[in-house]
Amino acid sequence: MISLSKAEKSYIQAGILGDPPHRSDGRDLHDFRTVALETGVAPLSNGSARLTIGRVLRGGGGTEVLAATKLEVEDMKAGGVDGGRIVCSVTCSPAAYPHLSSGALEDLQYDMTMIINQTLSHPSLHPSNLSIVKGQKSWLLNLDLVVLSDAGNVHDALFMAARAALWDTKVPRTRSIEYKAAAANRSAGGMEIDDASGLDTRQQPSMADFELHDFWDEGEPLEGREVWPVSVTLNLISPMHYLDASAQEEAATPLRLLLAFSFSPSGTALQGMRVLGVGELDAKTVKQGIEDGEKYAREIYTALNAKLKDEDVRRNQKASHRFARR
Repeated sequence: MISLSKAEKSYIQAGILGDPPHRSDGRDLHDFRTVALETGVAPLSNGSARLTIGRVLRGGGGTEVLAATKLEVEDMKAGGVDGGRIVCSVTCSPAAYPHLSSGALEDLQYDMTMIINQTLSHPSLHPSNLSIVKGQKSWLLNLDLVVLSDAGNVHDALFMAARAALWDTKVPRTRSIEYKAAAANRSAGGMEIDDASGLDTRQQPSMADFELHDFWDEGEPLEGREVWPVSVTLNLISPMHYLDASAQEEAATPLRLLLAFSFSPSGTALQGMRVLGVGELDAKTVKQGIEDGEKYAREIYTALNAKLKDEDVRRNQKASHRFARR
C-alpha cells in the first residue's frame, strides 16, 4: 500500500526480469523471507498464533499477523447451523496502513475477510466435531485475524496464521443430557401439577442439553486439522512470476494471482483463486500458474506443518515443566 514513482517501478521490474534476476534483499525469485511462528499466544482463546514474515522492526520491516479462535454455543432456534459453523474476520491496524483513509482501510478489511471467510468456511473443510447436540446445539467458531504490520505478502501470512490458530484450537468434549418432564400426579383446574414442584407439567416435551468434560481451554483438536489450506501468491511480471513480494515489489507489480490449496491423503484441492491488481490473465497463464502454485503451496504446507509440530512439542514440554514445579 505504498506509492512508487515510475522510475522506482521500472528499476524493480528490471531487476526481477534481469539475467540473473536481482531483488533488493538478495533473494531468488522463489525464495521466502524468514517465517517465524508461535502458537498459544492468546491465553483466553481456544487457539491462537502469531506469524511474521521477514524481520519486524519498529516502524516496519516485516509482515505480522495475529490470529485467535473463540468457541461459543449456538442454538438452532436462534439461527445456528446444525453441525456448527466457522465465521472469519480480518482487522487491520491503522499503523500497518498509515497512508490509507478510514474508508479505504474498511474496504481493505472487508476484502481480506471475504477471501479468508469464503475459503475456510467451504463445506469440504468443515470439522465434524463442532456439533454438540444434534439438531439443537453446536459450536460457532469465530476466527479473528489482526494485521499488525504489512511489509508485503499479507495474504499468504493471513492463511498461514489462520491455519496455525485452527491447528492450535481445542474443542471441549461434551456429553448430551436429556431431561424428561415429570409425570403428572394431580390436576387443578384442568392443569397437570407435579406434587413435588408444584409446576405445570402439561405437554412438556423432553429437552436436551450438554455438560462439559473439559475446562474451557482443554479438549480435542479440530477434526481434519491437516487439511486446512495454505495460500501462495504469484506476483506476475510477464513472462515470469516470483514469490513473497515486499511492499515495494508489490507496488511495482501490476498483477498477482492468489491460490489456496489444501492437501490430504485423498489428494490436492484448489480451495480458492483470486486475481489481485489491474489487468487480465489468459487461460494458459492461469493454468500454468495453478500447476506452479500447487508445487509452491506444498512446500509451504510441509514447512508450516513442521513448525506447528515443533510448537506442539515446545508447549507440551513447557506444560510438563510447569506441572513438575507444583
